Amino acid sequence: MGQNNYQGALQKPIGSGFGASSTSKEVINGINLTGKVAIVTGGYAGIGLETVKVFVAAGATIIVPARDLEKAKKNLEGIANVEIESMDLMDPASIDAFAEKFLSSGRPLHLLINNAGIMWVPLNRDARGYESHFSTNHLGHFQLTARLWEALKKANGARVVNVSSWGHHFSQVHFDDPNFENREYETRMGYGQSKTANILFTLELDKRGQEFSIRSYSLHPGAIVETDLGRLLSTEDLQKLGVYDENGKVIYDPSTGRKSIPQGASTTVWCATSPQLNEIGGVYCENTEVADLDLTNTDPRKRVHGVTKIFGVMPYSLEAESAGKLWALSEKLTGIEFLG
Repeated sequence: MGQNNYQGALQKPIGSGFGASSTSKEVINGINLTGKVAIVTGGYAGIGLETVKVFVAAGATIIVPARDLEKAKKNLEGIANVEIESMDLMDPASIDAFAEKFLSSGRPLHLLINNAGIMWVPLNRDARGYESHFSTNHLGHFQLTARLWEALKKANGARVVNVSSWGHHFSQVHFDDPNFENREYETRMGYGQSKTANILFTLELDKRGQEFSIRSYSLHPGAIVETDLGRLLSTEDLQKLGVYDENGKVIYDPSTGRKSIPQGASTTVWCATSPQLNEIGGVYCENTEVADLDLTNTDPRKRVHGVTKIFGVMPYSLEAESAGKLWALSEKLTGIEFLG
């Protein structure tokens, strides 16, 4: 059994040679994915779509599970070697149906990119009563990964990439009330909790998956306004966040996290394909590099407005005890025993 990243044991830059302004095409240059099969959730918009495009250009076959099939067909039209299937991360039955169809094809799964997600939404619940951020961003991907496990094992060297966010700074996982049944709901807290869950899931998945040659990574892509970031936010909100200027135009400054879509997708692509990560996993990455621990002890609520100091990973998202607790909670809430 290899090393693990509990308590951030491996959480330090490795000298990737890339940086905040690196693009997905630069990162994948020279990497051949011919014969590889990838699943990219949310792969029909934003950084997910960019990820699909660069994987295809490198020779991979991509399956894109989509809640909005018409949008997916439109956005992916003309891109070769892409298969579109129906799936809704808030609907457990649709996740099972998607996974069963893929497994029935007998193909190995080399790359699982858990990219889809929601943010800044008002309180909403799935049919089980679970809060929508937690249901979509974490539980849906937990279930999907579990159901596809045999295909990942068959690859003999698979990677699972969970797209998290610096927004994990907003909240730890509240194990006593993850679905806001007994505490006041705040969208930022719901989003932050789900993004911390992404990191903890990655930490534990990598530890448990190493014996099957399956490695896992989480990451912050950056503040990419060209995605759906601004869908539920006003221009004033986006100006306060520092991603719009006083004229309502997007600010691009990768050194502070304000990136284009190709720059935002670069860390996902690096985590999924870089040989530099062959012997390391369970780490949280940003700016196409393994991130530092954030030991500033600064109250993240004071950094909500403005993106000039968005960097690092919070130690609470790398705690071994919390990772184990989240795994057990996720099994309980989904009814799935996964590598138990």
